[in-house]
Amino acid sequence: MGPAPAGAQLRGAAGDAEMMEPALEGTVKEGKKESSKKHTVAGSPVEGLLKPVKLSRAELYKEPTSEELNCLRETESLFHSSLLRLQVEELLKEVRLSEKKKERIDAFLWKVNQRIMRVPSTPETELTDQTWLPAGVRVPLHQVPYTVKGCFRFLPPAQITVVGSYLLGTCIRPDINVDVALTMPREILQDKDGLNQRYFRKRALYLAHLAHHLAQDPLFDSVHFSYTNGCHLKPLLLLRPHGKDEHLVTVRLHPCPPPDFFRPCRLLPSKNNVRSAWYRGQSPPGDGSPEPPTPHYNTWVLQDTALKSHVQLLSTVLGSALGLKDGVVLLKVWLRQRELDKGLGGFSGFLVSMLVAFLVSTRKIHNTMSGYQVLRSVLQFLATTDLTVNGISLCFSSDPSLPALADFHQAFPVVFLDSSGRLNLCADVTASTYHQVQHEARLSMVLLDSKAEDGFQLLLMTPKPMIRAFDHVLHLCPLSRLQAACHRLKLWPELQDHGGDYVSATLGPLTTLLEQGLGSRLHLLAHSRPAVSEWDISQDPPKHRDSGTLTLGLLLRPEGLTSVLELGPEADQPEAADFRQFWGSRSELRRFQDGAIREAVVWEAVSMSQKRLIPHQVVTHLLALHADIPEACVHYMGGLLDALIQGLKETSSTGEEALAAAVRCYDELSRLLWGLEGLPLTVSAVQGAHPVLRYTEVFPPTPVWPAYSFHEHLRERASLLPRPDKPCPAYVEPMTVVCHLEGSGQWPQDAEAIQRVRAAFQLRLAELLTQQHGLQCRATATHTDVLKDGFVFRIRVAYQREPQVLKEMQSPEGMISLRDTPASLSLEKDTKQMPLLTSALHGSPQVGFLRFLFLVSTFDWKNNPLIVNLNNELTVEEQAEIRSGFLATRTQFPVMVIITPQDRKNSIWTQDGPSPQILQQLMVLAAEALPILEKQLMDPRGPGDIRTVFRPPLDMYDVLIRLSPRHIPRHRQAVDSPAASFCRGLLSEPGPLSLMPVLGYDPPQLYLAQLREAYGDLALFFYDQHGGEVIGVLWKPTSFQPHPFKASNTKGRMVVLQGGELVMVPNVEAILEDFAILGEGLVRAVDARSERWTV
Repeated sequence: MGPAPAGAQLRGAAGDAEMMEPALEGTVKEGKKESSKKHTVAGSPVEGLLKPVKLSRAELYKEPTSEELNCLRETESLFHSSLLRLQVEELLKEVRLSEKKKERIDAFLWKVNQRIMRVPSTPETELTDQTWLPAGVRVPLHQVPYTVKGCFRFLPPAQITVVGSYLLGTCIRPDINVDVALTMPREILQDKDGLNQRYFRKRALYLAHLAHHLAQDPLFDSVHFSYTNGCHLKPLLLLRPHGKDEHLVTVRLHPCPPPDFFRPCRLLPSKNNVRSAWYRGQSPPGDGSPEPPTPHYNTWVLQDTALKSHVQLLSTVLGSALGLKDGVVLLKVWLRQRELDKGLGGFSGFLVSMLVAFLVSTRKIHNTMSGYQVLRSVLQFLATTDLTVNGISLCFSSDPSLPALADFHQAFPVVFLDSSGRLNLCADVTASTYHQVQHEARLSMVLLDSKAEDGFQLLLMTPKPMIRAFDHVLHLCPLSRLQAACHRLKLWPELQDHGGDYVSATLGPLTTLLEQGLGSRLHLLAHSRPAVSEWDISQDPPKHRDSGTLTLGLLLRPEGLTSVLELGPEADQPEAADFRQFWGSRSELRRFQDGAIREAVVWEAVSMSQKRLIPHQVVTHLLALHADIPEACVHYMGGLLDALIQGLKETSSTGEEALAAAVRCYDELSRLLWGLEGLPLTVSAVQGAHPVLRYTEVFPPTPVWPAYSFHEHLRERASLLPRPDKPCPAYVEPMTVVCHLEGSGQWPQDAEAIQRVRAAFQLRLAELLTQQHGLQCRATATHTDVLKDGFVFRIRVAYQREPQVLKEMQSPEGMISLRDTPASLSLEKDTKQMPLLTSALHGSPQVGFLRFLFLVSTFDWKNNPLIVNLNNELTVEEQAEIRSGFLATRTQFPVMVIITPQDRKNSIWTQDGPSPQILQQLMVLAAEALPILEKQLMDPRGPGDIRTVFRPPLDMYDVLIRLSPRHIPRHRQAVDSPAASFCRGLLSEPGPLSLMPVLGYDPPQLYLAQLREAYGDLALFFYDQHGGEVIGVLWKPTSFQPHPFKASNTKGRMVVLQGGELVMVPNVEAILEDFAILGEGLVRAVDARSERWTV
């Protein structure tokens, strides 16, 4: 089937032209609205649950029809599950155009066709004489240099043809674009129009004249100019219908030359069609040096000649194969969610359509495949084929006059030739963009191969913006600095080839420079593609510097990231000169321990947080040295959130060094425990069970040497007591260590007896550590606190069978059964599960936090358990079993369910919270914070106040209890760190007598526990343990309802007469007074916001 005239069964939008169908934003937003309804966590755990459909016995055992059997057979062979088939079919329905809308679009195209043919002709004038253009329209092209030979006149198009995906039935909502090719009559063009932008000038004038006349027509709501795929030499005209169909469709007009007008041999990648003398305004050197080739310029001319042949090829291949069309649609959605299809050099929907055509021609895809199989096959091909090394071609001709693939590899980074063998479809795609596509395809294949339940959701429904996909992001702004980079990098030939677009000209060399400099630290470098602008016909086209900001994303390798040394060649090697030239003044000769004298670069970084940001130093140094881009123009977003967790004294560290010191001390204590002599049973294992020992404590402990002037000394107990007349001493939290003892038949089998034996072990442990190693210890029945080098460890002796003993239940008949009890679950969590958590997390803290916010705000907690498959221990079948068991017994689980390979049934991590209300609030806050934070980090002018999303909103609370900073031991850890705080009674080095500091003494937390115990039935209490100065109180909705009078239920209530009956209501004044009395000395004020409630 060939090209159709405008209005004949017109189905498509964007051929070469498939350009960049704007992202699935609308679809995704709508999806979010719907899903947010599902995600609402109501008070009742049953509300909104997915429930199995109940069928009658006859329906259950009814024989399947032949249609159902065929469907089942297809699902088995073409999809890996029936759920996936349903999801894919639903998505295709969602993004496809309805028949009604197609009819309305067809009717609009008929009218457009008629209006274009009515535009009047103009007399012939010189190209430089543009006085004939009406005042209200500007030429949509930068005419630099202005002087150019040739004549122009306007004549109605010889042919109007719909090209692109609308015609093929592969265009996707929400933004439907229909591309229409206008074949300019041969009389307009002259033989040498391929030279010096003459063809492009005529094309722009053709559109300007059309724009002026169409803008006056009431059929159109708006007539704007834009660029074809972001290419500055190729403007196009956008037409949108007037009235209720305003957002229905955008028709894009592409002028193109008559068939066979340009000689293909003049447009090969090795030919020059922009003369230096004309472009630079200087005479060519007399040394006979050849003109530089203009491969991109030649490609852009060729693209216009091939619009119709491409749509013919695609309609032949896709034809009636619905599976292939479905595959193309799914691939477009996949690209759009990853922001890969936009702008100049994007991996557009047109490219994947041609890639499907290529795979069909090479028999890697068959016409009978389903859309899902096509998606899989294309992703597999992209993941395993590097088109930057081995290009591919749709041309199978052996004509010797055709250029070889190697010629195209010399001119372009990515090579994919069309069926003519002369046009590189990937001419504008940079190597970075292609490698990003490859990287995403590999990740997607891993996901598909894992057959995960949420594979479809992650693959096609989850947006993946740059800020969440890369560890570090940097913005180059203003773009005008890239003009200087062009001169510094001597990119005149590239500038000539790109028609003065210095952003595109510098992109390749800049990314290559940074990739070389970052070396082993870098896994992937990607760049944003400037958004395609749209402007009114009365305005000048936007300048290159107005296309926003150039954003680079760095995906880093954890293993090479923190190295401060860039090792170069030995001083006498020929490569040493290249190394010095590349690194400039940073390169210096150094002698190493093996005696070698080498060139090397050493970066300034002491703490781990500084080492994570070494790429910042590398990038700014190389850009200033080689591209003349000063540091002020490089806005690096990598460690902006670090300030929140940096201590006051060490502003350059985020605590890794303090954590390492604590872990070293723990390792020494472990060795002492292993070597203890005199214990009845030997130690079989020592495991850390505290955030410090898995490197996740927000503010890690430092060695504590208490000043005795801040404490009263209880000599008989060798311990300290805080003095009430001094500020609260520093907060010291003991680090829990679980000490497992070897098995023995001597252990009793009674739970209470085991506890007593354990207590004896705790006492003996303290005795031996003091005798053999001189450590300060304090033993209790459940643990032994040990002071070592200023750190306090809380050792808990564990007997491996104790949780099982606690589970044993005896029936009246004497039968023993095992059943989980709160005590057994708690003990199992503390002694078995906690020690298994280790520091398995690597990567950028910034991107980790953003992904956490996204997960919390979008996960369907009500209908799905969050399966954390540590070490991939759970198989696909086991995960499916967990999910089905979860739905069957949903009401027995907590509101948030987290499953691990060690905890498949109970979700012990969330048994104590969050409550439904808190989870709902957490989801709302995460959903609000994520876009704010992403916007701040993607703002090239700087992020502004990054702490905004971390400050609690106080306006939601009914009562605010304000605390005195004097008694807040962690006051300096607040989000907005105070300029001054109180001395907390710490010495910088140990004194002559080492006594155990006061442990876990945090007055606000103790006060909070009292409030919850006394008034937990009436209100919820909220507090930021890291230095918060306010406790927020929220009355429970039920607390103000009158209760029948009962003498046993008078706490916090008063008796009133309502409707002739004695009832009890909260005595709010007395409760507020109690808040102040309970917190005497700690509470500064109690602010009641009485306008928020009525008794």
